[in-house]
Amino acid sequence: MSPVPQSEPADDLTTIRVDQFLPHPPAKVWRALTEPELLVQWQMQGSEDFRLEVGHQYTLTSVPRPNSKFSGTVDVRVLAYEPERMLRVRWADADPANPTDWTITWTLEHEGRGTRLFLVHEGFDPDDPAQMMARKIMDGGWRSHVMRALGNALDRL
Repeated sequence: MSPVPQSEPADDLTTIRVDQFLPHPPAKVWRALTEPELLVQWQMQGSEDFRLEVGHQYTLTSVPRPNSKFSGTVDVRVLAYEPERMLRVRWADADPANPTDWTITWTLEHEGRGTRLFLVHEGFDPDDPAQMMARKIMDGGWRSHVMRALGNALDRL
């Protein structure tokens, strides 16, 4: 099982930052972040439609969370990437009544026999109670469920 990611102070309410060491080389971690057949093992439904191409759009689905104004459907667009180093995507709730416009950036750094993976999830509105609830839920989800699922998928490769 992969180690639990380190926590950082929550002083910037607009952003979630996760720093996770993975005992796998960057090339392997990159594959898990960008190959649809591997993404489906740890990301939301719809990740099988991912394509590593700037401008590519696809849809992810999960459980709706009315207390955070999340419809359960995320429109995703690939914004930028550097092979084996960085992937940036935009997430927006598919329901126009739920004004989310978030950027998710994955950065990989070779470290020893593994990879230091950084996740930065930006764009939360600290003046919106629903956005702060979404931030709280997603912060916990990124650190526990998602990183654990990614680590397990990497262990199976």
